[in-house]
Amino acid sequence: MTSPTFKLGTRGSPLALAQAHMTAAALQAAHGWGPAATEIVIISTTGDRVQDRPLAEIGGKALWTKELDAALLDGRIDCGVHSMKDVETQLRDGIALAAMLPRADVRERLLGAESIDALPHGARVGTSSPRRAAQLKSLRPDIVTEILRGNVATRMAKVESGAIDATLLAAAGLDRLGVAAGSTVPIDVMLPASAQGAVGITARAGDAATLALLAAINHDATFAAVSLERGFLAALGGTCHSPVAALAEVADGRVAFRAEIMTEDGSEIEEGGFEAALEEAPALVAALAADMLDDASPALRSLFTPG
Repeated sequence: MTSPTFKLGTRGSPLALAQAHMTAAALQAAHGWGPAATEIVIISTTGDRVQDRPLAEIGGKALWTKELDAALLDGRIDCGVHSMKDVETQLRDGIALAAMLPRADVRERLLGAESIDALPHGARVGTSSPRRAAQLKSLRPDIVTEILRGNVATRMAKVESGAIDATLLAAAGLDRLGVAAGSTVPIDVMLPASAQGAVGITARAGDAATLALLAAINHDATFAAVSLERGFLAALGGTCHSPVAALAEVADGRVAFRAEIMTEDGSEIEEGGFEAALEEAPALVAALAADMLDDASPALRSLFTPG
């Protein structure tokens, strides 16, 4: 009798499938499994089906995760593979964040121009991210942002056809797809979203055997950094409407943390950060969120609902 295959649930986009195959390969390497020991199961999500409206209008990040969570809970899959940037800060009951793969490039790539400064006056830039839109408008108030959703190929085609002048995409996603396109935007110009560049794997809470299998492929520094960034979002009470950037860099037991909160038009940006021992960082992240909200205007504070 053959052993049952380990089923990895994923969305069906090319990037999601690439990340699922990376996860399967990591499991095979860690446990000495052959290719037949893993199976990729595609789960259709609401976020994939509804492409004409911003996520915040139709249910937020849960649109990427709720169908995968349901498949986990009813046993159709053994784990879910996600872009961590798309995972809700508060996980659904019964779902555990089990592991993260090593983080890739956290930076943005600009398609359509060599740099943000090089964009023509009044350029139309497609993005569905409130953070990217706010950062762009802060740097270039003349820029017009337009809602743009869809997979990488769809967004690139909009630029190539002239429907928009430019767009921003995560460098990590382009790299995972083998797409050499766009100009890299320095972190000091655009701080990334919380968890950008990280792939996370969820499992059923309490499923000790599966959690142990997944622990073998966890990258500790990535898990620590992304957990701090997600902790910052949770302390702010940020939603899909809230323009937030956060980056934790973990090395040798220490963390350098940077964050921004901003109004939707980019006219106000509060910045903050710290360097500390890793064990001190969770409390410092919560304190930083409170301090930044205290310093913010009422208009900026209204975009957040801290607990």
